[in-house]
Amino acid sequence: MRGKKIYIVGIGGIGLSSLAQLYLHEGVLVSGSDRSESPTTELLKSKGVQVFIGQAEPHVPQDADLLVYSDAILEGSEGYAERVQAQEFGIPELSYFEALGKMTEGKKVIAIAGAHGKTTTTAMTIDVLEAGGLDPTGVVGSLRAKTKSNFRAGAGEYFVVEADEYRRHFLNFTPYILVITNIDADHLDYYKDLADIQSAFRELAQKVPKDGYIVCDMHAENVAPVIKGLSCNIVDYRSHFDPELALKVLSLHRVNAAAVMAVAHILGIDEMVARQALADFAGTWRRFEYKGKTASGALVYDDYGHHPTEISTTLQSVREQFPEKRIIVAFHPHLYSRTKALMDDFAKAFGAADQVLVAPIFAAREKPDPSVSSDILADHIRAEGKNAQAVISLEAVADYIKKNAKEGDVVITMGAGDIYKAGEEALETK
Repeated sequence: MRGKKIYIVGIGGIGLSSLAQLYLHEGVLVSGSDRSESPTTELLKSKGVQVFIGQAEPHVPQDADLLVYSDAILEGSEGYAERVQAQEFGIPELSYFEALGKMTEGKKVIAIAGAHGKTTTTAMTIDVLEAGGLDPTGVVGSLRAKTKSNFRAGAGEYFVVEADEYRRHFLNFTPYILVITNIDADHLDYYKDLADIQSAFRELAQKVPKDGYIVCDMHAENVAPVIKGLSCNIVDYRSHFDPELALKVLSLHRVNAAAVMAVAHILGIDEMVARQALADFAGTWRRFEYKGKTASGALVYDDYGHHPTEISTTLQSVREQFPEKRIIVAFHPHLYSRTKALMDDFAKAFGAADQVLVAPIFAAREKPDPSVSSDILADHIRAEGKNAQAVISLEAVADYIKKNAKEGDVVITMGAGDIYKAGEEALETK
């Protein structure tokens, strides 16, 4: 691809920013736009990528060979004018996952899929293959703490990729090794039900060649039907689970580590090398990331969890780590459709917390739905016996933390939106 020119709409997205770096590694001239600055746009600028902030006016170069767009860039959305401009110039378009799928062709793809734990498992896998001398290329849906980047350029034959099930995006990959961390009811704005989700995972699993591998919990109720009767090698990651494995991250990630140990075994990586890489693993951005302290001494963390299972599992692990501390969670619901469909599950997900603040729903790609709100969710959480209240803005979240969190408290901002900004705003300033 050396010498080509590619423009990316939504270039600051966690996936597209990694794709931009992959293109750079391949000698492509990359530019793009996003609606606001972020750590990823700054990362790209530091590597020489021209990034336009603001999408009111299109910036697509007329001689671009390809336009790649975020799935959020649909008709009527900010940035869509750039897609229209590309069409007027006759420039072909690909969505992020279509483009990434093409970039993995010719590689042995290790695809990390599942409802929960994809990002951590992907980052762990990259670290272990790196330690094992396999020099992988890797794309992960967060910034690795080790490198502060969501991309690793490698010269080896393996390409490690976080494979998202939303809208069946992961079907753009043909895995040599498919890791299924778990399967759960999610993305119900697209999928009809759990069976529909399982059908997508089944279709992906069927793409694994006979000499390839699927790493999963073979006996998990939601996974077993997906792998039934397949001709490839099936490896149960539970046989690699070690309850004593030393980790810097939360103990819940021992399950993710077990899946990675299974991959290491398949690839012939020395067990002690793999274990040491996992012991050294420092986590990723927005996965129970320590942010600092408030002026009163409260510890502030941030976590991307936005599904009830993720929230519940993370908070239970936090409670194990901080058994005597008061846990305050500031939750930013992601999508009206998800909040509405999983309202009862969300209400029960905060059992390990002492106080819950519910910020206004982060709409992302959706239009407001007046039948669901942060007030309604707070009511449901209170009905489960928790101290919960809705707050009117992220600024109000930060103000509450500053005034009410004290030494001995653990504050966790949670959600897929920009709730982390409220936590950062509440930190002690010097």
